[in-house]
Amino acid sequence: MNKHVAPQMNRRAFVIGTAAVGTGLALGLDIPFGGPSVVRAADGSPEINAWVVIRPDDTVVIRIARSEMGQGTLTGLAQLVAEELECDWSKVVTEFPTPGQSVARKRVWGDFSTGGSRGIRTSQDYVRKGGATARMMLIQAAANEWKVPVTECTAANSVITHTPSGRSTTYGKVVEAAAELSPPAEVKLKDPKDWKLIGKGVKRLDTPDKVTGTTIYGIDVKLPGMLNAAIADCPVTGGKVKSFDEAKIAGMKGVKKVVKVGDTAVAVIAETWWHAKTALEALPIVWDEGDNAKVSSASIAKWLSEGLDTGPAFVGNKSGDAAAALASAAKKVEAVYNYPYQNHATMEPLNATALYTADKCEVWCGTQNGEAAFAAVLEASGLPADKCEVHKLMLGGGFGRRGQTDYVRQAVDIAKQMPGTPIKMLWSREEDMTHGRYHPITQCKMTAGFDADNNLTALHMRISGQSILFALRPEAMVDGKDPATFAGLNASGDAAFGYSVPNLLIDHSMRNPHIIPGFWRGVNVNHNALYVECFMDELAHAVGQNPLEFRRKLMKDHPKHLAALNAVAEKIGWDTPAPQGVFRGLAQHMGYGSYVAAAAEISVTDGSKIRVHRIVAATDPGYAVNPAQIERQVAGSFVYGLTGLFYGGCTVKDGRIEQTNFDTYNSMRISEMPKVESIVMPSGGFWGGVGEPTICVAGPAVLNAYFAATGKRIRSVPLRDQNITFA
Repeated sequence: MNKHVAPQMNRRAFVIGTAAVGTGLALGLDIPFGGPSVVRAADGSPEINAWVVIRPDDTVVIRIARSEMGQGTLTGLAQLVAEELECDWSKVVTEFPTPGQSVARKRVWGDFSTGGSRGIRTSQDYVRKGGATARMMLIQAAANEWKVPVTECTAANSVITHTPSGRSTTYGKVVEAAAELSPPAEVKLKDPKDWKLIGKGVKRLDTPDKVTGTTIYGIDVKLPGMLNAAIADCPVTGGKVKSFDEAKIAGMKGVKKVVKVGDTAVAVIAETWWHAKTALEALPIVWDEGDNAKVSSASIAKWLSEGLDTGPAFVGNKSGDAAAALASAAKKVEAVYNYPYQNHATMEPLNATALYTADKCEVWCGTQNGEAAFAAVLEASGLPADKCEVHKLMLGGGFGRRGQTDYVRQAVDIAKQMPGTPIKMLWSREEDMTHGRYHPITQCKMTAGFDADNNLTALHMRISGQSILFALRPEAMVDGKDPATFAGLNASGDAAFGYSVPNLLIDHSMRNPHIIPGFWRGVNVNHNALYVECFMDELAHAVGQNPLEFRRKLMKDHPKHLAALNAVAEKIGWDTPAPQGVFRGLAQHMGYGSYVAAAAEISVTDGSKIRVHRIVAATDPGYAVNPAQIERQVAGSFVYGLTGLFYGGCTVKDGRIEQTNFDTYNSMRISEMPKVESIVMPSGGFWGGVGEPTICVAGPAVLNAYFAATGKRIRSVPLRDQNITFA
């Protein structure tokens, strides 16, 4: 950003974060029109550029545009900036800029979206350049003060040194002068071999405030004069509000107002949320549920099953002639798998606090996409961008659900009906789980052909089921096809198929029930990996081959896939006997630009009780910003993956999701968690994701181990439907 070009806008203060100077209050950022060229934080500290503010005491404030929901992106991004800035890591703090302020500055912070494991991998280049630019400006300011060539000066640990004379100064002492300079036109980033902070397992920056309870989540927001709202939306997607009898609850304690929210929902506004929830439960509401109320899990399953053999299909990956090769195969193997709806089930239910007046609309919430939330506020309020703002807070879980903005729109709609009063809308757990954006439901039929020498010559993989993009981002469809459906099944790219089969056809029969799908942590790689890796295991056993060696022969042209698989096989001791009563299973896949693999060790009692003793996981993300955090991410992803395998799965009855709380949608316990041994093996040259890729290999590794233990194939999850549970 050119410091000498003032933004064309009226003077105003924008809130830019929640980590103010030792207070936990929001900082104000003053963007002047026609005034001084230096942009300042509320405490007067100058901004070097959009990413870096330095205080006189050498505290470095690094701005983080992406969201933090427990995955560690905040710390990783700060490491990237600090590496190039050459600052004192012990004095680094962070804050969130707001999307409104970013829009006012021509999107200076770039993409706010935090999903698809993109937080670091798609912003690493420009945030590192932000740190490098700030470093160069600080060094230049010191050189100017000393009247020496800038080439004679170096920076390290927030100290600038003039090498010939030994003179030194700190960032805090030259920041005022640096902020007045124009940024360099070009910056050179460090060679990875020179990294000192990137690649180190530094402690997370957000942990201390979480431990002490000072972190503010959306659910914690309190504003003067604030009221609370509980909401009920039609339990059947596509249904509407037919009527409600407000008079029945008019005299209830704390109730202020009953409002209709769009065509589909009703909310009660009250002094406390408990008052609002209690009154809402007593409010007679009549729904017009429409034809979708006739839909059930059985009817959806039947429709998807029909798509496995009939109807048009979009081709995702094709080579050779699979149909002809299968017709002439010496041996054929066929299997049908399925994967259910899954709920995000974030610990913090969806919520947002909105304050609306005719002149301004502000929202406080946890969101995975600040700009999408901002756009929702604009649309719902009807106000222009310079009269709206979203204050992004820490997320009590996201997993993809908080990338949507339905709850933000609802909060604004409610607040508009009581102008001037801040209202915090909080979904009940039941509301949250009834109105999710669920992992898409799919079925998959796979047919493989072998020649007389037991070489795999053909594979046809037909997926029948939902498209997330059709429901949520139709503009991203390509000629009617949903590219996201083929995650990990593509011929190339950041989610490529890891096997070479001479005759291959992978296609998708798109069938979209009314239940709205969504981006559930790992998304399509979850079921795609389970389908492919369990079937590969079936094929190996069908021709009497070792599952590892069978895969290796097909992976010769996929060295990075193979390296991850070999790493877990070696660490788990695949070629040595397992302990008595313990059985092993393998899986590998690629997603979000990273290569992942897992090897599981399990034991089984009574054929139905599984103890997962150990999972070895390998991840090649290209570059590993914080290996310690990657290890935690991998372990955390296995909690999600194994929960989905054993306990997950949402069913539909009378058009609505049946699982509405944790009594019917369980989560694995600490005692059920296996030991996770993570191999972080960055091979360099690319930037892959971390939060989502590894989740997909947990399920198939365990299922393949279950077959090794029992000789039984499980092709339908969750396991609770098969009366299989944790031991």
